[in-house]
Amino acid sequence: MLAVAVGARRALRTPGHLWRRSMRVRTMLITLLLSSIAMLVVGVFLSYTIGQGLFADQRDQVLSLSSRAVVDAQTSVQTVPSYDVTSLSTARFNAVALARTTGRADGVVWIDNSGVYDLPRGSSLLPRADLERSVSRTSGGQQWQSISIDDGGRVDPAIITGDVISFGNGQRAQIYLIYNLANVQDTLVVVQRALLVGGLTLLALIAAVVYVVAGLVTAPLKQAAATSEQLADGRLEQRIPERGEDVVATLARSFNRMAESMQRQITQLGNLSRVQQRFVSDVSHELRTPLTTIRLASDVLYGSRDRYDAPTARSAELLRTQVQRFEALLADLLEISRIDAQAADVAEEPTSLVDVARETIDSLGGLAEEVGSSVHLVAPGGHAPVDADARRIARIARNLLANALEHGEGRPVVVTVDSSEAAVALGVRDHGVGMSDEEAERVFDRFWRADPSRRRRIGGTGLGLAISLEDAQLHGGTLEVWSRKGDGANFVLTLPRGEGLGDDRPVPLHPADLQSVRSREPVGEPVPVRS
Repeated sequence: MLAVAVGARRALRTPGHLWRRSMRVRTMLITLLLSSIAMLVVGVFLSYTIGQGLFADQRDQVLSLSSRAVVDAQTSVQTVPSYDVTSLSTARFNAVALARTTGRADGVVWIDNSGVYDLPRGSSLLPRADLERSVSRTSGGQQWQSISIDDGGRVDPAIITGDVISFGNGQRAQIYLIYNLANVQDTLVVVQRALLVGGLTLLALIAAVVYVVAGLVTAPLKQAAATSEQLADGRLEQRIPERGEDVVATLARSFNRMAESMQRQITQLGNLSRVQQRFVSDVSHELRTPLTTIRLASDVLYGSRDRYDAPTARSAELLRTQVQRFEALLADLLEISRIDAQAADVAEEPTSLVDVARETIDSLGGLAEEVGSSVHLVAPGGHAPVDADARRIARIARNLLANALEHGEGRPVVVTVDSSEAAVALGVRDHGVGMSDEEAERVFDRFWRADPSRRRRIGGTGLGLAISLEDAQLHGGTLEVWSRKGDGANFVLTLPRGEGLGDDRPVPLHPADLQSVRSREPVGEPVPVRS
């Protein structure tokens, strides 16, 4: 049963799949649909026109025969003595027989005081009342109607004509001739069947022609689509064969020129990128040796600053601070160059984000005291470890917390760690100045700062958040930001436990504490950590 169900589902999916994926099938089906509608309209029109024509011809013939039959019947009764009842009765039957023979009718109805009927086989129809009234109101003149005859279950169309017969003694009788049009109906059925068979045959021929023509048209498009996919996969040398001078050949030539231009530009950009990466890497490495010497010298001067006068001691402090900042900048540049060169390695090991958060908060305790912010850790379900590079995750947490303390305006900072079956997340929420939407979109750009003139307590390089974003992506995770002017910011790092992250977010990006943004106390019941 399972195999039957699977087969049925596949059979149902196949038409939809063909409709979505095959331009040839869509073209053929649409052409067949429109052709069927057009042929149906034409077929109905032709059938109606032919039927009306056949009926009109048969009607004219019937009326002509009926007129002659009435004239002969009138002549046969004109000279019958009015006083001879037997002669009158015989004349009636003779007139009916003569009318049937002369008019070649299928049945005759004679209506007077005696009532004579010579109806077709299987018919019990008499003239309809409206026809009888029309005949009785006239002193002479042919009347007719369309009727139907039920002949043993088969209903045939027919025509009944009526007229008046006058005797020599002034008496009048009505005579009706019935003509079965079954032959006309049979002819029309044959014509309709011929139209149907011809239409279906024509549709099959149209389908075959459209299938072939659509194949000729879509083959170059398929080749262009396949070539474009290969170009998208990085095979920049692929081209479309150029044949002929038609519009498809023009498309192929234009596509090939575009591909050549893209290949040249991508090659140039790749070379330039490699040169830049090599330059940054070489410069960073070359600067390390003199920087190490300068660092040693600055440490010596900084350690002996108490023996110098005040300006010289301050210069030693500034020298040491700037050398440390220069070292951090070189380290960040080297890390960026490794990431750009796709040479960054990730040493995964079971890592607890709660432990990482605690260590980060402890390491930035001095900065928290300096800015006057309290740091709180909320960890309702984030204690389960996740496979990650602890060094890179700690660097992300440090960058996020340092930024929160820098821009937190002395208000509380909340670090949240939570987890689910699919992911583990770390969020850093501050209640400081916040950012606009435009600034939030650029916060992960390299060397970008929302307010360059703002005094910073730690010497940032402008690469911290950019490196943090790259570190998160190396783990298959995300680093997102929510911020609003005056309401602070919320950065959320989410790491997957398995192959994919999906839509699971253990720590929501949009903070739930907006009503208490101006409060000096954090929302909820956080676990305080030494700062």
